[in-house]
Amino acid sequence: MVIPHLTNEQRRAALAKAGLARQRRAEIKQAIKEGSCQLIDVFSAAGEDEAIARMKILDLLLAFPKIGEVKAQSIMEEIGIAASRRIGGLGYRQRASLIELLG
Repeated sequence: MVIPHLTNEQRRAALAKAGLARQRRAEIKQAIKEGSCQLIDVFSAAGEDEAIARMKILDLLLAFPKIGEVKAQSIMEEIGIAASRRIGGLGYRQRASLIELLG
């Protein structure tokens, strides 16, 4: 794949967009840690917000209290979610299983 040549203006716009996406994902993770956001809210927001839809499931699970790297990976294995899967790419059954496990 050839990387397209971007002008400085296009590069700045892309960096700004990426920064906003990282900020949005950080806000969601913080809300989950605080308990002010439920998993079902994240899934519904992913339909409207591309930044959330492109968030990795592993990062989402790590945001929950008392879930570390090993437990998150075991949850993903149990449900059948690949390590590279993102929120927007989850199937209905995978979402339902996560909601059942995590509330």
